[in-house]
Amino acid sequence: MPEAREAVSWEKVLRLLVVNRLLDPGSEFRLHRQWFVDSAMDELLETDFAVAEKDRLYRCLDRVLKHKQDLFVWLKQKWADLFHADFEVLLYDLTSTYFEGEMEQNPKAKRGYSRDKRPDCLQLVIALVVTPDGFPLAYEVMNGNTSDRTTLRGFLKKIEDTYGKARRVWVMDRGIPSEAMLKEMREPERQTFYLVAHPKAESISMKKSGWICRGKKFATR
Repeated sequence: MPEAREAVSWEKVLRLLVVNRLLDPGSEFRLHRQWFVDSAMDELLETDFAVAEKDRLYRCLDRVLKHKQDLFVWLKQKWADLFHADFEVLLYDLTSTYFEGEMEQNPKAKRGYSRDKRPDCLQLVIALVVTPDGFPLAYEVMNGNTSDRTTLRGFLKKIEDTYGKARRVWVMDRGIPSEAMLKEMREPERQTFYLVAHPKAESISMKKSGWICRGKKFATR
């Protein structure tokens, strides 16, 4: 975090955000209004309330964003070293978050399938890859009208480009992969496996085509 002309260094702001996220995670606005006042972070950081000014907290996140990819790689290696994690199983899912306002300055805010039952509002789609332990390996904030089925190919490539190709098992809802995408994942050179829910009729068809089926609702490869 390079120093600038600000009264408070960005490093101290980042330290405040990290400690808050570890001890009592909440919104940046809650950190600004309540948590900082009730903590001893002013003494630990040797600064005053200026470090928790709300706009400064938001601007610090903007500065960290450009380092997102490097941070993911570094944190993944730390996680592996500390807990001997192997990252063989990845959980992939999407969600959305909506806005009440006009969002005129956010080109990604669009109307789409609303998981919050608010089709009248503009929204964003958020895609996330995590391990079964909850460790995030990648995320993306996408246009609000993004279809789930159009996202998987990009995330497969992102994980392979960032962490290398390996024998991984992807676990996801049936609305995410298309038939064509599953066919790509079954290519021998990819060494990619998956667990995905499917209707019973499709599972019978998949069994005939050589897929391994477990029970009535899940197809695995």
